[in-house]
Amino acid sequence: MNTRLTRTLGALTAVLAVLFGLAFLGTAATHMLDDGAVCVETDFWHNARLASDRTPGGPGVTATSSTTRLCQEDPSAAQRAADLGGELPWLLFAAVALFLFSRMMKAVVEQGPFTRAVARRLSVLGWFVAAGTPLAGLVVGWSQSWLAGSMDPVVGSGPEVVGAQEFILAGLAAVVMGKIMTEGVRMREDLEGTI
Repeated sequence: MNTRLTRTLGALTAVLAVLFGLAFLGTAATHMLDDGAVCVETDFWHNARLASDRTPGGPGVTATSSTTRLCQEDPSAAQRAADLGGELPWLLFAAVALFLFSRMMKAVVEQGPFTRAVARRLSVLGWFVAAGTPLAGLVVGWSQSWLAGSMDPVVGSGPEVVGAQEFILAGLAAVVMGKIMTEGVRMREDLEGTI
């Protein structure tokens, strides 16, 4: 096993985790202090035929192109917070996932790859990815749906899960591999005990 490469990969993921964490905090702070318009994309109006006197949106809302993008010129604090819901969940998800991965790599360097600590940290990472992906996607979908509904009540629909669902399978695969590694470590310890 190349410990230098493993150590470098662990350090790199730790740095990336910190950078994503800082991006999370910076985006939240700068966006809440911004006084510009808030926009949201929606497919609600994409195939709808509108009456000539009906345009999507309420006061201060403009619709562009095929009326799939709504913008609120003077957004409320709740609308600004909901707009953040489109970015922040994925930044937080990435920061925590990278942090968990860097901790697993640290355990690999310190104790070796086939240990209980590595198996446990791999399982924790897997459960986080498997559960965190739909949760982050649901928060993004709900916030964007609420934001669109706040600009035009007709658009208000239920939330949908937005995101890369293939991460759920990757997370579950990591959980399974963690369980396999735990069983392998147990068998090795039993074998060493009998010799």
